[in-house]
Amino acid sequence: MKKLCTILAMSILCTYANAQIDTTKKPMPDTIRIGNIVIIKKAKDNTEDKNNVSITVNTHKKNKAKNSNLSTNWFIIDFGFNNYIDNTNYTLANSYLYNRPGAAPLGKSDFALNEGKSLNVNIWLLMQKLNLIQHKLNFKYGLGIEFNNYRYKSNISYLRQNSFQPNLTPSPVVIRDSISFSKNKLAGNYITIPLMLNFQTSQSKNRGFSISVGVSAGYLYGQRNKQQSDARGKQTNRGPYDLEPFKINYIAEVGMGPVRLYGSYSPTSIYQSGLDMRPFTFGVRFSNW
Repeated sequence: MKKLCTILAMSILCTYANAQIDTTKKPMPDTIRIGNIVIIKKAKDNTEDKNNVSITVNTHKKNKAKNSNLSTNWFIIDFGFNNYIDNTNYTLANSYLYNRPGAAPLGKSDFALNEGKSLNVNIWLLMQKLNLIQHKLNFKYGLGIEFNNYRYKSNISYLRQNSFQPNLTPSPVVIRDSISFSKNKLAGNYITIPLMLNFQTSQSKNRGFSISVGVSAGYLYGQRNKQQSDARGKQTNRGPYDLEPFKINYIAEVGMGPVRLYGSYSPTSIYQSGLDMRPFTFGVRFSNW
């Protein structure tokens, strides 16, 4: 009995001690974090401090996540203009040009372009950037489709073979047509792979200056002469028209913040023989980097 009384007395003392500790223990505060801002709401206690909310700004920057050495940009769009440098010797191009009897021979003016309507649209399915040196110097490459349109001021037409001289070996020719066209263009579409070295001053895609230079290789997969006139309506005459199946370009891209400009120039003609037309393009590129 005496032992039982001792145990009960000790239990009462422990309960009392715990109650004393709970009543004197300060309640834990509530903490809210918003970025670098920490808001602490103190729990109410018996003190007279009425300022129970404190706000702290963490000035210590967190370590930035390490940029990936390989980044990918999907579906880049170019919108610009086509033109070319005409180095043709028209006295030696008669095998490709057909001059109607009694008419003036075809010349440089027949291939003059309407520059504002000779459009270039490119769709790059993907472009990748590989870090070479500290994310400042990079290797860029990709895959895309180029749509080149050369809008003529004159009334020339492309024919897949010379029907005016049937005794000759069938071959494509260009003629000065007998009617007037309200729309007359040559279109060439290429599957293209660009390869560039890129230098950028900032890793942020919306800041800093960047420049890329390199080459591209294109394969011609479509060619057509599209015309519109009152006499014939709308016509699309598909090649081949003796266009060069492969094209090598020098290419460049310049960026300032989110704005990017592009350009290209081919040191060789887009024709296999007869005409020496060396194309170039320039325009705006809609890209993340």
